[in-house]
Amino acid sequence: MTRIRFIEPPRHRLARAKDTLRLLLGYGLAALVVWVLLTWGSARANDAFYQPESGELAGRPGSVIRSEAMPFSPQGATASRILYRSVGLHGEGIAVSGVLIVPADGDNTSRPIVAWAHPTSGVATACAPSLSRGVYRQIQGLEQLLQQGFAVVATDYPGLGGPGVHPYLIGDSEGRAVLDSVRAARDLLGERVPTRFAVWGHSQGGQAALYAGLLASTYAPELKLVGVAAAAPATDLSTLMRDDFASSGGKGLTALTLWSWSRVFDIKLDTIVDANAMPTVDTLAGGCIETIFDLLERRLEERPLVKDFLTVTDISAAEPWNALLRQNTPGFLPKQIPIFIAQGLADGIVRPDVTISYVRRLCGNGSSVDFVTLPEVGHGFIARDTAKDAAKWISGRFANTATPNTCARLPQAAEGD
Repeated sequence: MTRIRFIEPPRHRLARAKDTLRLLLGYGLAALVVWVLLTWGSARANDAFYQPESGELAGRPGSVIRSEAMPFSPQGATASRILYRSVGLHGEGIAVSGVLIVPADGDNTSRPIVAWAHPTSGVATACAPSLSRGVYRQIQGLEQLLQQGFAVVATDYPGLGGPGVHPYLIGDSEGRAVLDSVRAARDLLGERVPTRFAVWGHSQGGQAALYAGLLASTYAPELKLVGVAAAAPATDLSTLMRDDFASSGGKGLTALTLWSWSRVFDIKLDTIVDANAMPTVDTLAGGCIETIFDLLERRLEERPLVKDFLTVTDISAAEPWNALLRQNTPGFLPKQIPIFIAQGLADGIVRPDVTISYVRRLCGNGSSVDFVTLPEVGHGFIARDTAKDAAKWISGRFANTATPNTCARLPQAAEGD
């Protein structure tokens, strides 16, 4: 019972529905009701709003192609679906969609902006969060951010909603989309002063937030970045890919990465993926992740990958994948940018020691890092469970208060780290 949007034979849909229903029943009738409410009546990916016409891509990055009011805005706020210009991986003009949410009261001409970067939702065009009725619930800490008077802009990333293939876990693509979403928000708000903004993201969005920090000063120098917040960010992609391939539920993320990168970089998958696994890879690439129940469904979808999937033992050692993994592993942010990082210690997707190692390197490079860990929280809920902390930290950055720095209290480095 998910929002998977590929078409399959009715007998397969019936079997899939039965399997998923058994999973859902373990969570109770209330969970089933929540799923129905979250997935009922979403917008369609082929909506003309998302399809730029000939000539509409010409213009500066971040300029708005169009916007439209969204129904059911959060209480005390207005929300708009937006389509704005950005830059593709080859320097070409592209269209990227997203959502802008603004408190209904106050002066917008000097309002601080928080850019939300979402976690993995899929690689299919239909997987754009702006197409989901549950988009406001997916933006962690939205209520707190709006209460503090911040405008919140949430990019879909290229290829989700808008045309083209989604460059999944490609840092430059994500970072530019985030920065251009802030530019688009700035234009729509009619900002008359230099725009101050913060970035907050989870998982894939954590990687996007870090890349926005890496690119901000050169790609969008007219914007003033006050801080970067990330929950369980994808940092060391080589380790992440090895861990995901070995973990329950992780093979699906590896499949999404390979499917996306093969199309973005024109690489043949048959050199690394077993031919018998390709139908499963294509199936996973056609589905979307919007709720916890979608994660349960994908466990069913990726079962065929357990037997035969890759034809190599270590993807991080295979060309050209190893070079791409290195290229999309974020490095040090400029020292003047404060950083908030949250990590669940029960995370089976992004291992805590990988995040701790990245934080330790940031600290060693002179960054000011506020590092928060929760002992019994896994990957899916770390952004939700630290959203209030992140919102408070972001508020402090806009208020120019003293920046928390927990570098001195980091766990001791393991031998060889």
